[in-house]
Amino acid sequence: MVNTKTSNQENLTNRLLEIRKELHRFPEVSSKEFKTTERLKEWLTEVGYSILPLDVETGLVAEISGALAGPTVAYRTDIDALPIQEETGLSFASTIEGVSHACGHDMHMTIALGAAFTLAEKRDQLKGTVRFIFQPAEETTQGARQLIEAGLFEDGKIQAVFGVHNQPGIPAGKVGVTDHHLMGAVDTIKIKVTGHSGHGAIPQNAVDSVVAGSAIVMGLQSAVSRNMDPFEPVVVTIGSFHSGTTHNVIAGTAELLGTVRSFNPKVRAQLPSLIERIATDIAKGYGAEAKLDFIPQVPAIDNDATMTGIVQEAVSEVLGEGAVVKPEPTLGGEDFALYQQYVPGCFFWVGTGSEEKGVTKQWHDPAFLVNDEVIPDAVTIVVKTLEKALDHFQWNK
Repeated sequence: MVNTKTSNQENLTNRLLEIRKELHRFPEVSSKEFKTTERLKEWLTEVGYSILPLDVETGLVAEISGALAGPTVAYRTDIDALPIQEETGLSFASTIEGVSHACGHDMHMTIALGAAFTLAEKRDQLKGTVRFIFQPAEETTQGARQLIEAGLFEDGKIQAVFGVHNQPGIPAGKVGVTDHHLMGAVDTIKIKVTGHSGHGAIPQNAVDSVVAGSAIVMGLQSAVSRNMDPFEPVVVTIGSFHSGTTHNVIAGTAELLGTVRSFNPKVRAQLPSLIERIATDIAKGYGAEAKLDFIPQVPAIDNDATMTGIVQEAVSEVLGEGAVVKPEPTLGGEDFALYQQYVPGCFFWVGTGSEEKGVTKQWHDPAFLVNDEVIPDAVTIVVKTLEKALDHFQWNK
């Protein structure tokens, strides 16, 4: 006698693995996910999802309501790839030159679709509404903002939001969940240093922006260690320094471009004035001027305790006690944090690490791999999380 439940699960798993391969073959970079968006719409509408009429070029929000009226919760996944040439050797490697899913967003979409398909099958038992957010441009931290500005939260219905990211640093079979900071705030700094150009052999008649800019770079490194609480993580990195035109001309201007990472909102609020003071004072010491442009991007992931508890319960039910691990936070950023400015949420890491399968490379590595065996359990965890969240809000009106 055939076990129908097991057979259905196998069919779903096989379908999801084929979907994952397709998504992996045809990656699209941030804000260019046109074909990906259309394919997602096809898969979702054919199982009964409605596509919300948001004015966005790429990405989508799909909604399904159960037979029973109730609250609305959301699940977000990212859909963009990276401008990285793939070096995995997979039989279904990227067919797009210089573009690949080197962060596992193809896996994330597959998990979201698996959960969406499962809830469509269980629609008669669904106690409310679920919105699946297929977000573009996560890698450029623009996608969440685009959807929010397009009206994602305007109707006030969404009461909680959840999201998942693969983590090869956590073994497969474990899930990293925390009710506090998981990923850092991301801000960009641009510093323009203005001196006075002159002949390379006659420095006394010039103000060297290269020397002043270099001093600013070094000064910013000590800014953290000598001006901030050592128990509050902060990173200031200058990743780009452009100045000068040729070997024998002292450069009159220099442009520095960098990233600033932090966890604590109070510390983050202090950083613009601190960086500006250091840059302007150092430049002044060299007879130059410095102007700072501090560009806020995304806050830190700070998970809600109640939503975290719901995720932990779901993980324990699917993978057993001990499957939940406390993750080591990273100052890498995630624009999922912007959703948490509107509703409580929990963003968590599904472990994919496996020496046996060669899943050891971290995100953005050309040889990055995900672990497909994790997908079925991840789907079940997401489904249970969403169902438990609907129950929570049903009973806590």
